Amino acid sequence: MWFWLALGSAVFAALTSILAKIGIKGVESNLATAIRTMVVVFMAWGMVFITHQQGGIRSISQKSWIFLIMSGLATGASWLCYYKALQMGDASKVVPIDKLSVVITLVLAFVFLHEEFTLKSALGCILIGAGTLLMVL
Repeated sequence: MWFWLALGSAVFAALTSILAKIGIKGVESNLATAIRTMVVVFMAWGMVFITHQQGGIRSISQKSWIFLIMSGLATGASWLCYYKALQMGDASKVVPIDKLSVVITLVLAFVFLHEEFTLKSALGCILIGAGTLLMVL
């Protein structure tokens, strides 16, 4: 099931880029990010209430709160950078660079989460990096 959800994420991320590039025309990038964020907030909390998970908020540990807040700050920073880059550049160049997050995530997962970094992972990172470079040149 995780594969199909991850594939859905990729499809929706692709739609996000195209829809954002169209929608951001004539709109300041920070304002566009704020509008997008509000939609995401309403959608996420809607799912929490639809699935009756709101009671779980009391059981979240302090450590989880800290890391979820830090993750939210990183997401916000990412979106602000992404929208400004998308406003200034071509989607066909901005999106591949943004997807270098895959390579960065693999390295950070190895360093901080002690996940396995195999020859296959290293080769994939190299190919993604080379492919990104090829696409943006």
